[in-house]
Amino acid sequence: MRLVIARCSVDYAGRLTAHLPSAPRLILVKADGSVSIHADDRAYKPLNWMSPPCTLKEADGVWTVVNKAGEKLIITMEEVVHDSSHELGVDPGLIKDGVEAHLQELLADRIETLGTGYSLIRREYPTAIGPVDILCRDGDGGTIAVEIKRRGEIDGVEQLTRYLDLLNRDPHLSPVKGVFAAQEIKPQARVLATDRGIGCVVLDYDALRGIEDDKLRLF
Repeated sequence: MRLVIARCSVDYAGRLTAHLPSAPRLILVKADGSVSIHADDRAYKPLNWMSPPCTLKEADGVWTVVNKAGEKLIITMEEVVHDSSHELGVDPGLIKDGVEAHLQELLADRIETLGTGYSLIRREYPTAIGPVDILCRDGDGGTIAVEIKRRGEIDGVEQLTRYLDLLNRDPHLSPVKGVFAAQEIKPQARVLATDRGIGCVVLDYDALRGIEDDKLRLF
């Protein structure tokens, strides 16, 4: 990674045009070829950037970054305060507490938090298109298929819909209802799930671990 602190102005020419007037800024050039310009605020979000694949050319105090679509990011350097390069190597990635597998394990162990009388049939219930995270029964003995995500989006609802279609062909399980469970559920996913008769559950990871009260918000 290359880190450059410089007083510079920036012009973007592409589908739209944008201009950043002269100011001190941090410029990051990453190993994947991406270039981003940062101010000393806005948290992680850059002021402007060019995603890879792109090429960087430096000439006479002007950096020109061009992507495969022909869009240009032109950085005019007025004063370079710092310029250094660092080899970071391959990043192992972020390992988060509360990954989907752990959420599945916790919810299976405390399946009654979905509702009074719920009981577990099994985790990773096999189907022809992959395993259902949790198969359980509700208080009335009905079969419930639960799909668990860290962040619930439309593709997760579509995945659960496919599972339900297969499970409802089995006379020993049918009728099977669905529950889409996640730590966060996007509004579009909630609308789609509701339209298909699928319940949505917002999972509280700490509550499942018993750190706080064990409330789940069922919508």
